Amino acid sequence: MEYKCGYIAILGKPNAGKSTLVNCLVGEKVAIVSSKPQTTRNNILGIITKENYQLILVDTPGIHKSKNALDKFMMKNVRSAIGGANVILYLIDVTKKITDDEIEYIKNLKEKNQVPLVVCLSKIDLVKNENILLTISQLSSVKEIDDIVPISSYKNKNTTELLNTILNYLPPQKDKNFVFDDDYYTDKSLNFLVAEIIREKTLYYLEQEIPHGINVNIVNFEEKPNICIIEADIVCERDSHKSIIIGKNGSMLKTIGEKARLDIEKLVDKKVLLKLFVKTKKNWRDSENYLKEFGYKKEDL
Repeated sequence: MEYKCGYIAILGKPNAGKSTLVNCLVGEKVAIVSSKPQTTRNNILGIITKENYQLILVDTPGIHKSKNALDKFMMKNVRSAIGGANVILYLIDVTKKITDDEIEYIKNLKEKNQVPLVVCLSKIDLVKNENILLTISQLSSVKEIDDIVPISSYKNKNTTELLNTILNYLPPQKDKNFVFDDDYYTDKSLNFLVAEIIREKTLYYLEQEIPHGINVNIVNFEEKPNICIIEADIVCERDSHKSIIIGKNGSMLKTIGEKARLDIEKLVDKKVLLKLFVKTKKNWRDSENYLKEFGYKKEDL
């Protein structure tokens, strides 16, 4: 039997559907999802292991211009993923128009990295077939693209074809030199996943500008036989944001906590007692000290 193993860097603009695709392919909730840009901040691995192959999907932050130290950290994560990739998978939201700048970016990806480049057209369930064919026709003239695969993560359509396309670009090996054990589906800790679930709920329930200035820190995680006791700080940048996160008589914080608790219980497979607190740390996204405190390594800023 021959084996295949490789890192797949998943790139694209904010809201192209990268995290949704990773969750779909892995079959577990590896990365949080929202309709707001810059939801993903860290590179998150989603690991698919079968008898004869292991694919390590690297979910990256959406490509954007840096405005602060956190943004620079996110873009460095993207460059790191590209540098270690065996295949680059670039997602394009087929419901939006492709710009000349994006096509130039795709061309540069191939020229600079010289690894197979697969373009994935996401969200095909939201457009007519003629729109998909038009986009494929537009991209077919870009010689740097090795393959184009239209998919719908929401409908789980063409995802098997996408996996087979990726596998075609990985060289076979005689030995089973997989990077992760068979039971791993992500590289992230339980604390990280819990914090991300809480942040996902702030993205969903809060006003557009507030969630980007939010970080979640797990202060205490105590796992008992029948229950997990978790305390977490929701950190924001302004006192005015703090009052909105808490809400009238604590209503918003209660909603965020209740919705997060349900998802965390699915993750840990037991009851959860979740206690949330809100703190203000002004301009933390531009403070190397705060970013380091929140787990963003100084050398990555």
